[in-house]
Amino acid sequence: MDGQNKNLILATALSFVVILVWFLLFPPPDAPLEPAQTEAPVAQSQADGTLPAVETPGRVTANAAAEAPSEDIPRVAIDTSRLEGSISLLGGRIDDLRLKDYRASVEPDSEIVTVLRPVGQADAYYALYGWAAASGVAADAVPGPDTLWSLAEGATLTIDTPVVLTWTNGAGLTFERRISVDEDFMFDIAQTVRNDGADTAALRAYGLLRRHGEPTDIKNFFILHEGMIRMSDGTLEETDYDGMTDYTLDERERAQAERIEVAENGWIGFTDHYWMTTLIPQPGTAFRSTAKYFDTRDVYQVETVLPPVTVAPGESATVETRLFAGAKEWETIRDYQNNPGLWSRLFGAEIDPSEPEIQGFVDSIDWGWFFFLTKPIFAVLHYLNQLIGNMGWAIIALTFLIKALLFPLAYKSYASMAKMKELQPEMEKIKESAGDDRQKLQQEMMALYKKEKVNPASGCLPILMQIPIFFSLYKVIFVTLELRHAPFIGWLRDLSAPDPSSLYNLFGLLPWAPPEPGSILALVFIGALPILLGVSMWLQQKLNPAPADPTQQMIFAWMPWVFMFMLGGFASGLVIYWIANNTITFIQQYLIMRSQGYTPDVFGNIRKSFSRKAVEKD
Repeated sequence: MDGQNKNLILATALSFVVILVWFLLFPPPDAPLEPAQTEAPVAQSQADGTLPAVETPGRVTANAAAEAPSEDIPRVAIDTSRLEGSISLLGGRIDDLRLKDYRASVEPDSEIVTVLRPVGQADAYYALYGWAAASGVAADAVPGPDTLWSLAEGATLTIDTPVVLTWTNGAGLTFERRISVDEDFMFDIAQTVRNDGADTAALRAYGLLRRHGEPTDIKNFFILHEGMIRMSDGTLEETDYDGMTDYTLDERERAQAERIEVAENGWIGFTDHYWMTTLIPQPGTAFRSTAKYFDTRDVYQVETVLPPVTVAPGESATVETRLFAGAKEWETIRDYQNNPGLWSRLFGAEIDPSEPEIQGFVDSIDWGWFFFLTKPIFAVLHYLNQLIGNMGWAIIALTFLIKALLFPLAYKSYASMAKMKELQPEMEKIKESAGDDRQKLQQEMMALYKKEKVNPASGCLPILMQIPIFFSLYKVIFVTLELRHAPFIGWLRDLSAPDPSSLYNLFGLLPWAPPEPGSILALVFIGALPILLGVSMWLQQKLNPAPADPTQQMIFAWMPWVFMFMLGGFASGLVIYWIANNTITFIQQYLIMRSQGYTPDVFGNIRKSFSRKAVEKD
């Protein structure tokens, strides 16, 4: 077996093993489950019972009425160019929110995506704000989840018209909550307390997100994080829902929640595949970041509890926080992170360009362990998509850029392969003279390589370099929102999904539907893109004659078609990258080897492979 074939076998086998392990560990996710049927309001109330809203020195609790939906509770509509929904005056909950720009499927008439849902619906999920008594105030004299607020200003929450809710406790304290929203997904919550009583009051403002059970459409996919996410003074923490059950609270031990005292900058929330809801205290403000799980009610909760404020008689105090609820658009989230003076601009104050940013907000997108690759790869892909206007062509352009960066390595590798071809006669002479003396053969081969300045291992490097790039691009295509429902050409309407075409109906020529995605038939009757992938790998092999060893011949013969079926269930955007990569590699290798004096006989190798099969059959 010559050195070149050893390298090809090693590199191909290694790629095969890595992708096989990846495929077994991280199979394509199952189709999302249909949402469960909504329970009757009474049943929901009985199941939820009484839920603590937040753990503070003066505990605030929510009674059963706070968890029971009611058609009689008034609501304030939310209507912007990107959002629609409503705010319940019961607790002032932001519990009804939908995204106008995104739909559940690629079908244009499918429902728009719902982010937040009120109690009484499946997957209830909402934001609550309030105050906790610290000193000088009775625990039931502050607004909580069951407080019925009054609408004091504004009829509909829009970009230009905030709404103001008020509540008076009857003991001298008046609470006001001003809610505004920007042109994307950021809500601004300004909570004010005015003391008209005779005694000084100390209170702590809080915000919380409450999720009733795991979401029914959770992917449970190893490559993707879904669950609690938070940033605490530069430290990112990701905990899935199973991990949050370790934070269980019961009636005897309420202090066992997962708490972090944040000194200056941080945020906490829940992240889904493409959507996120996050509590964001004002940068530079200390707060307590808490994650909880209520096992008897199957409720997940995250909180931000701010330091106490002291309000003397005749005075007032205001605390400002933000709530992100929407799509994890990279550009939007990056602007929230990096835009100086954003906080003051959102609240209508004088812009302070030195204002702290939302630290690490871009890391709310799940970049994974290879973030040093996934982040720049996506940034370039996003730029190319904006430049070209089509994500499929942007992936192909990205492939060209990657191959250009790796060109020096590829040139050295293919030049070395061409040199090995030139040395083939001398290598055969060495084999004949060495006979069965393996040590002598190795010594003379190494001397020949050193003399001719040839590195047999260099043929593996381009393929080995492609493996982390392949995995990083797979991560980018799977987790980033920008690839969701991104069309390419013709039948390819979603680059984040597998190729929907199928041999089963001859790619739509026969009058029956293709197999359901994820089914056995779908894995067997693959689409057009996987077939193109197999053909491109097969042609790339034909740049070199088939090895003489029967075992090597069998491995090379089967490899393209094994990869074809393995990658058939992967996202079509990734398969497009692999096809483009194979095509460019074929052209590069052919031209470089020809420039070194060796012209690959592609058509001759194809003819020999077919003639050899014919001889084997005879």
